[in-house]
Amino acid sequence: MKNRSVKTKKVRIRFAPSPTGFFHIGGARTALFNYLFAKKNKGDFILRIEDTDIERSKPEFEKDIMESLKWLGIDWTEGPDIGGDFRPYRQSERSGIYRKYLEKLLKENKAYYCFCSPDELDAKRQDQMSRGLAPKYDGKCSSLTADQVNDNLKKNVKSVIRLRSHGQKVSFTDIIRGEVEFDTSLTGDFVIARNLDNPLFYLSGAIDDHEMEISHIIRGEEHISNTPKQILIQEALGLDKPIYGHIPLILAPDRSKLSKRFGAVSVIAYKKEGYLRETLVNFLAFLGWNPGDEREIFSLDLLAEEFSLEKVQKGGAIFNQKRLDFLNGYYIRQKPLKELTELLLPYLITNKLIEPFEKNYRVLQTGEEISFKDLEKICYLYQTRIKKLSEIVECVDFLFQDKLLYASELLRWGDMSPRDIFDTLAGLEKLISGIKKENWDFKNLQNVILLETEKMPNRGLMLWPLRVALTGKKNSADPIGVAEILGKDKVLKRLAAAKEILNIKE
Repeated sequence: MKNRSVKTKKVRIRFAPSPTGFFHIGGARTALFNYLFAKKNKGDFILRIEDTDIERSKPEFEKDIMESLKWLGIDWTEGPDIGGDFRPYRQSERSGIYRKYLEKLLKENKAYYCFCSPDELDAKRQDQMSRGLAPKYDGKCSSLTADQVNDNLKKNVKSVIRLRSHGQKVSFTDIIRGEVEFDTSLTGDFVIARNLDNPLFYLSGAIDDHEMEISHIIRGEEHISNTPKQILIQEALGLDKPIYGHIPLILAPDRSKLSKRFGAVSVIAYKKEGYLRETLVNFLAFLGWNPGDEREIFSLDLLAEEFSLEKVQKGGAIFNQKRLDFLNGYYIRQKPLKELTELLLPYLITNKLIEPFEKNYRVLQTGEEISFKDLEKICYLYQTRIKKLSEIVECVDFLFQDKLLYASELLRWGDMSPRDIFDTLAGLEKLISGIKKENWDFKNLQNVILLETEKMPNRGLMLWPLRVALTGKKNSADPIGVAEILGKDKVLKRLAAAKEILNIKE
């Protein structure tokens, strides 16, 4: 065991997730705050995997945690994958360390074996509550003799190990919440291990924080009630006490606990949905923290410069989906076109609109070859219209289809009759036919088509039927921009198809 007589001056932060499920947004926010604090103070950020829950801990969940953190840009200086001076960094590999500390507590009579059965404990709790008392362990096994304990252990009587709490008051200074005090007489002697090889996280966490020389512990406020127990363990073992900071919960808009309906999904799910890492980092940072001014857009590096625990709020942080989508739309608009196209390509491929073909791509429905430059033009057309990368599929699928399916009613603008629509489409056909292919660009198309719309009482009388004929959609990008991408032949083909839908004879 290491005895640290003088607390290390260097900031050492640990993020210690349990790999019992996919890495969700709450864990990501906690990791981010730890990372920012470490960066701001030129300290170390340690990733420790608390996998002592053998039944629920899975390798795939640990992998998901690491992949999520790396995607967000949160790197660690020590961890299970890269090692470090305080390895191992998985608690399942540190049982020998915990055993030594447990044996020390038992030897010094600061902890003891409890052989009370679950049924017996439950009956005591029910009795205490019926009398209006706070349910706590009554200390029945605390005075067993060494012979009684050894006899029960030899008989394999099921047991746990409890720490003697002595019912004192425990206080600590929380960086975010100020002075916090607990009366441990209300909780009694509490369980710290199932046996010598299976400690509970109160004990393993306190020991690891000491062994790894952790200076600060930043975690969610749901862990506040765990802190006095860990402090009692630290005092019993003569360990230094880290500095604590408990960040507020993330709440749904109705201030209820965050659920899958309101944001409580995995980080990778957000990535797959088409949220950018910049978005999530910026969004998560503002869940409980703000810079104290009107600025809202921060890079990870700028956050590291500006972050401080003193500016973290005490009250719950509201998950605002509209703000998340706004931020994502903002970052999408800022992306260089080449990078954005590369980000959007997997969605077009996964949804079977295109496939890689030699040095270019091929449209699956038509077999046509399409270049990366052509795809850049498509992405540019919708860069300002999408809020998530995944939305690109629904926006542009019409560009990769041979035939569009839509109701003839969709072609109507205002009170246009079917004949009015037909005549408008026929006029557009004639207009488009007169444009030479070498002049087929946005500026020329715009000049020709908009000049024609000026002859009408309302632009929509021409532009709306054109939009629907080319896209089959109620909402789309500028129909002139769409026409430029489709090319003259496809535009004429779709105008003719729209006329056929109306089923009117010329």
